[in-house]
Amino acid sequence: MSHGAENHKAEMGGQGPEEQIHYREYKLLLKPERFTDENGFHKFYKHAHNVAKGLGVLLEKSEKHEPHVREVVFYDTPRFKLYTDGFILRKRTFFKKGHPEPNFELTIRYRHPEAKAAAAVDMHPLLPCIYTIKFKEEILQLHDKLAGMRMLYANGCELDTPNVILTQRFEIISQVFPALQRVRSANPKATMGVVNDVTVDETLIHLGEMDFGGKAQCKASVAVWRNRSTGRDMIAEFGYQLKFQGLAALHRKPRELSEQFFKEIQNECGDWVALGTTKTAMVYGMGRKPVNHHE
Repeated sequence: MSHGAENHKAEMGGQGPEEQIHYREYKLLLKPERFTDENGFHKFYKHAHNVAKGLGVLLEKSEKHEPHVREVVFYDTPRFKLYTDGFILRKRTFFKKGHPEPNFELTIRYRHPEAKAAAAVDMHPLLPCIYTIKFKEEILQLHDKLAGMRMLYANGCELDTPNVILTQRFEIISQVFPALQRVRSANPKATMGVVNDVTVDETLIHLGEMDFGGKAQCKASVAVWRNRSTGRDMIAEFGYQLKFQGLAALHRKPRELSEQFFKEIQNECGDWVALGTTKTAMVYGMGRKPVNHHE
C-alpha cells in the first residue's frame, strides 16, 4: 500500500471521473447453499469455463482451491446515517489456521450511481498509517432480472491496521475520516457500533485466472458469507476485477468481453443467481427497519 495526505484536487490533477477510475469490479450474487463443499465450487467453475470458452476468453483453473478465511464487520451510527448517505465503514480481519492475524484492513468507501459525485469526495484519512485510495467502477447485476448490468462508483480508502477505535462518538470518527463530515444528519454524540450486531465469516475461493486480451487479466473468485452467531449462510458472490490506468486504457474488446461474460454467466447459471443488490445491503437489511441507500 502507498500513503500520503496530498491535497485532493492537486492529486486528481484536474482529471475527469473516467481518468480517475483504475478498477472495474464485476460482482454477481449467488445462492450460498450451492457452495456447501468443494464440489459446488468445482461445478460453478465448469459453468464459468463453458461461458468463457464460448466467448474466446481464457479461464485457467487454479491448482488449489485453498480457502481464505476473513471476518467482516460494518460500523455505523444507531440509525445507519453513514449508509443512508452512501458511506460504508468496514473492518476485515484475516485468519490463518483458524486464528486471527494481528493485521487487519479497514475500508471507508463512498458509493454513488454517478461517477462525478463519487469522485468529488476526498477520502483521505487524518491518520498516521499506511493507506491506499481506490476509485472503482462496480458492475452489478440488475435488481429483478438476469443477464443485465448496472454501475455504481466507489471512491474508497483502504487502511492497513490503523490505530483507531471505531466504537466511539460519530464526531470523533468524522475527525479521523473527514469525508464523513458530509453526513450532516448524524448526531455528533451518537456512538458508532456494529451494524445489526452481525459478524460475517467470509470464505474466499480463487477459481482461476481470466484473460480477456489486451493485457486485461484478473483473478476470478467466489466469496461465501455466513452469520457467525447463527452459523447460517447469508449470500455468495462471484467476482473479478480489472485494473488499468484510467478507463480509456481499458481497450474496447476486453471491456466488451468482460461485460458479455458477466451477462452470459447469469444465463448459464440462472438457478444459481440470487436476485438482490449487494452483500452490504444484506447485512444492513437484517434489522427490523428498512434502510434507504444508493445500492
